[in-house]
Amino acid sequence: MTPPHPVTRLPRGGVPARAPEKGRPPGSSGTGGEDIDFEALRDALGALRDRERVAERLLASSARHSFDPDTELDWESPPVAGLWYWPPELVSLYDTPLWYRMSEEQRVDLSRHEAAALASLGIWFELILMQLLVRHIYDKAMTSSHVRYALTEIADECRHSMMFARAIRWTGAPAYPVSRRHHNLGRLFKTFSTTPGSFTATLLGEEVLDWMQRLTFPDERVQPLIRGVTRIHVVEEARHVRYAREELRRQMLTAPRWDREFTRLSCGEFARVFSVAFINPEVYTRVGLDRREAVAQVRASEHRRAVMRDGAHKLTGFLDGIGVLRGPARRMWRQSGLLA
Repeated sequence: MTPPHPVTRLPRGGVPARAPEKGRPPGSSGTGGEDIDFEALRDALGALRDRERVAERLLASSARHSFDPDTELDWESPPVAGLWYWPPELVSLYDTPLWYRMSEEQRVDLSRHEAAALASLGIWFELILMQLLVRHIYDKAMTSSHVRYALTEIADECRHSMMFARAIRWTGAPAYPVSRRHHNLGRLFKTFSTTPGSFTATLLGEEVLDWMQRLTFPDERVQPLIRGVTRIHVVEEARHVRYAREELRRQMLTAPRWDREFTRLSCGEFARVFSVAFINPEVYTRVGLDRREAVAQVRASEHRRAVMRDGAHKLTGFLDGIGVLRGPARRMWRQSGLLA
């Protein structure tokens, strides 16, 4: 079975055109922009867009569509009895033999714990993202629109992390930190990742969860407060995805060859880590299920594999088009279950 609102498949991008050998982009112009011949720098999606103009449009959008979760959402409202905390089709055990043995109450409770676990994963990921963004702008012109938008995004992510933490407390479920191994791998990644690798990982963390949240906020079977949280996140994350995609396109054309190869490998590994960390097995214990049996059934679930592939489909189509999913990296993404 597939989720109730399947994502339209995107055509695969072709192999990106090779960046010109001559006329390599010079350094910063001192105004915050770069002296780049944008018509000369093209990939499978066409000519690159001017970095400053993209940032200015995103800043204008931020001014029109930013939210304060503390005042936008009714945190005093209690959960509505019988409503889900996550669409049932997106709950990890959906359509497994164990799912059909569970009571409706137990299924709803599992959705509550999985919503808390995903919010916990989101906080972990956004803490990494904020550090990567600060590193990215550290040596950029501080008065540029590109830097100003990055700071705006960091402010968004701070609010999102606080919103997720408050949502976890509202559900009454515990926080679910990632495993110690994944916590330390995240520490290594944020320390050693290069710029294109940082933006690839950013898109991985944002786009799969964004796809799920786009199914969640209009779903009237889901708790109103959870729908409100996902609506805010979807609206604001759309800008973050645009910023990351535009910058990654630029990096995959202008970064040294070793950096592009390192990006492919490091992000292939990050995809494998992300796909495992996406579900915290402790949620099964919390709702009275046998943890090993539940994990085994999730791994064997064709429905779950389809959910993860569909969630990543727009992203993998984009990454394929700009040359990220090549060689060993492609095999690693397939191993993660995010690429068919």
